[in-house]
Amino acid sequence: MDIFKKCFDYTRVKEAIAGGFYPFFIPLAENEGTEVIYRGHRLIMCGSNNYLGLTTHPKVREAAMEAIKRFGTSCTGSRFLNGTLEMHEQLESELALWVNKPAALVFSTGMQVNLGTVSALVSKEDVVILDKDDHASIVDGARLSFGKIERFRHNDMDHLERVLKSIPEACGKLIVVDGLFSMEGDLAMLPEITTLSRKYGARVMVDDAHGMGVTGKGHGTAAHFDVTSNVDLIMSTFSKSFASLGGFVAGEEDVISYIKHHARALIFSASIPPGNTAAALAALRIMTEEPERVEQVNRNADKMREAFRSLGFNTGNSVTPVIPIIVGDDQLTFLFWKRLFQEGVFVNPVISPAVPPGRQLLRTSYMATHTEDQLNRVLDIFKTVGKELGII
Repeated sequence: MDIFKKCFDYTRVKEAIAGGFYPFFIPLAENEGTEVIYRGHRLIMCGSNNYLGLTTHPKVREAAMEAIKRFGTSCTGSRFLNGTLEMHEQLESELALWVNKPAALVFSTGMQVNLGTVSALVSKEDVVILDKDDHASIVDGARLSFGKIERFRHNDMDHLERVLKSIPEACGKLIVVDGLFSMEGDLAMLPEITTLSRKYGARVMVDDAHGMGVTGKGHGTAAHFDVTSNVDLIMSTFSKSFASLGGFVAGEEDVISYIKHHARALIFSASIPPGNTAAALAALRIMTEEPERVEQVNRNADKMREAFRSLGFNTGNSVTPVIPIIVGDDQLTFLFWKRLFQEGVFVNPVISPAVPPGRQLLRTSYMATHTEDQLNRVLDIFKTVGKELGII
């Protein structure tokens, strides 16, 4: 049989494009942060992870350009060989300080952090325990390891304890959870998770890709719950609040050194380019200098969440700038997305298997730089389209 047969038989995309309901890979002509332009059509961006609005900050842009002028566009090698700059180590030092850990290690993407870290630490005698709503990069990192994978129902601490009880004491155990869950905007129950981890001799890793810069005064979800000392590893990506590309993991020096010398995703990948490194470092320093950005993004989120709920939309358990509008049906979700897009609002439709059946949703997210006028315009459009489609 031809291995490409599955490709030729895959028609969903063609059908969606023909029907005018294909919502992915939208090529933007311009991106100004809170607004974007698509084929001459201006939309308010409510589908980005640019939480602090730093992608267009003058200091971030300047830092990236200056780094390119000094070092060029690439390091042309892995961190392990010729691809480490002094700037990489400076960024690692400041990131470790930011999340209150002794050491940090920078990777070229956030996904590579999880692939490299989890697969390096979890051997065939070990067990990795995942929340069922964990990001795909965590799941893939677990699959790359030689250990056993166990999963517990989302934020179900009774189920987590049953899983931990079932694992032999002789096994190494690593619990990996998102800090801020990226689809529905709720937080991991880190106080309870860390209590259980100590009870059953497990280590804890938190993926704070969406929480960093947003929760805990910007320091992340562990800081939000004041459990940083009980969380063993904290990772985050640079593609959200850090306005760049890349990622890092932070923890004890010996653990970070082990990951540095065993993570295949680090050793066999080119290092993060100078421009991206400088942009992330500049963004981190702005977080320190401008804490009001963290406060503002959460004020904007509180405004939108309260307004959506008052209009009758189901926003689930969100307590963050990620606010889902739960629709519960594939076709209606895509129709809702299309009408909002036509009216000038960019959001992201999410259907199964990214979310469970019955939880299909529009993922909306907000920035510190959204203006009151923009947010009110978004609410007006949601109200009009929501009534038109019978959602509210």
